[in-house]
Amino acid sequence: MYFRLSRFLLPLVLTIVIQEFGGQFLNGGMARLPNATQTLAAYGLAWGLVLLIMAPIAQSAPMSLVLAANRRDFGKAVRYVLGVALLLIVLQVALALTPVGHWIIDDLHRIGPALGDLVRTVLLWSLPVIPIRGLALLLTGQLIRVKRTAVISYATTASVAVGIGLVFALLPMAWIQSRPILLPVIAAVGMAVTEWGILALGFRRYVQLADVDGEGALRYREIVSFVWPLALMTLVQEFSRPLINLFIARQSDGALALAVLAVVYALGQWPFRWQNEMRTLPATFHEDDPGLLYTRGFMLLCGLLSVSISLVLFWTPVRDFLLLEAIGVDPAFAAQAYTPLRLFVAFSPVVAFRAWLHGLAYWKRRTRVMAPSGPLRLLAILTALVLLPLAGLHGVTLGVAALLAGFTAETATVWWGLRR
Repeated sequence: MYFRLSRFLLPLVLTIVIQEFGGQFLNGGMARLPNATQTLAAYGLAWGLVLLIMAPIAQSAPMSLVLAANRRDFGKAVRYVLGVALLLIVLQVALALTPVGHWIIDDLHRIGPALGDLVRTVLLWSLPVIPIRGLALLLTGQLIRVKRTAVISYATTASVAVGIGLVFALLPMAWIQSRPILLPVIAAVGMAVTEWGILALGFRRYVQLADVDGEGALRYREIVSFVWPLALMTLVQEFSRPLINLFIARQSDGALALAVLAVVYALGQWPFRWQNEMRTLPATFHEDDPGLLYTRGFMLLCGLLSVSISLVLFWTPVRDFLLLEAIGVDPAFAAQAYTPLRLFVAFSPVVAFRAWLHGLAYWKRRTRVMAPSGPLRLLAILTALVLLPLAGLHGVTLGVAALLAGFTAETATVWWGLRR
């Protein structure tokens, strides 16, 4: 049973690892362009806002896995995602072009006009990512349902390869050198299109959705009932980063701290982010593993593996190689990332337990118990951002410590809800 679980999960793990590698390569490309600190800060701030806006469709994969088991219901799920994506595009355009968006981006974060203009550039150029990502997640859920996770890994590998190719191709070009912010945006859109294309081919080959009659049809109300707690949770999760960015940007050397935080976020997630994919195990294997005994033990072993990876990457000289050689930042920049990266070892056990709880909620269709976890996560982060400076924490270390407090509060809330 452990072998079957490993064979199912490994492609999803490779997917996350490859995505993080692609993100670091993208950071490395930006670090080698003129005005690197400003570009890294602008892209980190803007992409945090993009992820926040996409929160309502970020949970399309579990929705597709659990609810869309036939052709009729899948078609309804597609229409739902495209409709929500259109609304989100309108919201993102408003954030980039209206006075309210100017207040949120420039005034609230206390950044200069030049940096604010770069953030707005990212928001406008990344609009196609919203519907493409939503449809890709729908296809991902279907491929997980038929246990074809290898296709997901192939799609991610191809998308990262395209991103790396674009970085190499665009880096020496004069128009990129004169406007560096276009490099990560073009790469991000190219990667999203590639991933969707490979997933669509895999869906066409491996997924056979049955035709059914009109009885028991999936209703939009059921989709909303399943998705809204997940969307609320994801919305608050994605708001965590902009909230932390807001506090960090208002400190002294805010632009530099934002740039360091962008690198730390991407690098620090390597050891634990892949554990989120374990949420699909209970819903996929509950028939093969009654009582989920093997599944629970497998997820525990994965948590221990994640802790070990964190210790190797961030508590040994490997950390210096990643920052100085692989990403290419200067020693002073890297020094500010050391302590925050060490803190990431504490995320691994929390994320493993959270993945188990989320998996149970998906399988039992009790997603409502997850709804309070988002607001409480946000409250914990805000409390940490206000109180931890009194203990001497500031800058990037403050941001990571606040994020850990949020993860812990969120996990405890879901555990309490499921016990009820």
